[in-house]
Amino acid sequence: MQHTREEQLQAFNRLLDVMTRLRKECPWDRKQTFESLRANTIEEVYELSSAINHKDMQEICKECGDVLLHIVFYAHMGNETGDFDIADVCNQLCDKLIFRHPHVYGEASAQTAELVTQNWEDIKQKEKGGNKTILSGVPEALPSVIKAQRIQEKARNAGFDWEEREQVWDKVKEEINEFQAEINNMDADKMEAEFGDVMFSLINAGRLYKINPDNALERTNTKFIKRFTYLEQKAKEQGRSLRDMTLAEMEEIWQEAKTQAL
Repeated sequence: MQHTREEQLQAFNRLLDVMTRLRKECPWDRKQTFESLRANTIEEVYELSSAINHKDMQEICKECGDVLLHIVFYAHMGNETGDFDIADVCNQLCDKLIFRHPHVYGEASAQTAELVTQNWEDIKQKEKGGNKTILSGVPEALPSVIKAQRIQEKARNAGFDWEEREQVWDKVKEEINEFQAEINNMDADKMEAEFGDVMFSLINAGRLYKINPDNALERTNTKFIKRFTYLEQKAKEQGRSLRDMTLAEMEEIWQEAKTQAL
């Protein structure tokens, strides 16, 4: 169902009214702080991510609401301390978007998404309070796989990249060989370091071939869970536990799961 702009604004105004009342009258909401909500905010963002992965539009709508609640909650607490309110949040965001889109609001030209991305990074370093270095804009708290992807994207926008994407495979092979050498040496610290290099090079390959590594890994996680659950159920049907089965017996059921497109 589509709503008019007036209806959308009315709905947002209603949300602000609800938040104001909850903050005053609900003991739980009244007790919350920026610090106490932080973990819940992270959880809500991951739940939104999960809904997107499942392409469940109704669930995406619900989880967007949960994330929005946290934004409004933080803005309300900011208003209580006199530091900022929801108008500051919206206005600062609008100002930033306008400033970083000179090809829309100014005289600059950017005909492709790639050029827009390059301009975006350049502008971020020029604006007041912007990033002092190219990689300083990568949040420290990002999950490692996503962080590696963002690092590589920013390096690419600065011109640091392979001339031909096929060249990345030599780097992948080099890192695997170095990892294998440390396995032979049984040096635990160097093994971990080289394994990280292998992962970084594979994430780089994914970027070059336009594969999102986090999405790809999540697909594999989901696939493994389905097949392993199938294996577990089949074992129960036989009155057995997985620990009682041989690897060959488990592999046979595993291949059966694959034939059923699990």
